[in-house]
Amino acid sequence: MPKVFTFDTVYDWNSKQENTFAEVAYPIIENVMEGYNGTIFAYGQTGTGKTFTISGVPKDPVLKGIMPRSFETIFKSIECDVKKQYLVRASYLEIYNEEIRDLLSKNGTNKLELKEKDNTVYVKDLSTFVVKTPDDMMDVFNEGTVNRHVGATDMNEQSSRSHSLFTITIESSEVGADGKSHIKVGKLNIVDLAGSER
Repeated sequence: MPKVFTFDTVYDWNSKQENTFAEVAYPIIENVMEGYNGTIFAYGQTGTGKTFTISGVPKDPVLKGIMPRSFETIFKSIECDVKKQYLVRASYLEIYNEEIRDLLSKNGTNKLELKEKDNTVYVKDLSTFVVKTPDDMMDVFNEGTVNRHVGATDMNEQSSRSHSLFTITIESSEVGADGKSHIKVGKLNIVDLAGSER
């Protein structure tokens, strides 16, 4: 008996990166700017376009993916909001053979541990970098990407062999009617999963 699946949206081979970003990622980024947590992840078989959808061709205005468009959108929102002070930080890790590695660490071979405190799960000793522009953020992303595990599979010569998690933490501070500073923290997780062919 055939299986039936329901999708919010289906994008064909002719879809534009700009439209995918606007419909999938932009609403999540808006929420993160308001202090909520959001996650965007790509899942599927090797060669189906996960990394292209997430990263695309970063410097190409048409082909750039969700990641570079997110960086630009975040800093454009900050620029337009004169009422708040912002602090933006980035971290980048990969999970490879069930081990967590910090892609931004000088000692990237060290295995990191997952911890829990006050009902929050975090990675102990994970590097975070303060970023002030989309280019800063792209530099951090590129530095980490160089350290990712990639290799040839039957379906893709430069396949991602690990799961990667790029996290952007946005803290905003605003003086309220009571004259006190009110802080909101939102996290955007952008995940590029390894191929799911197994």
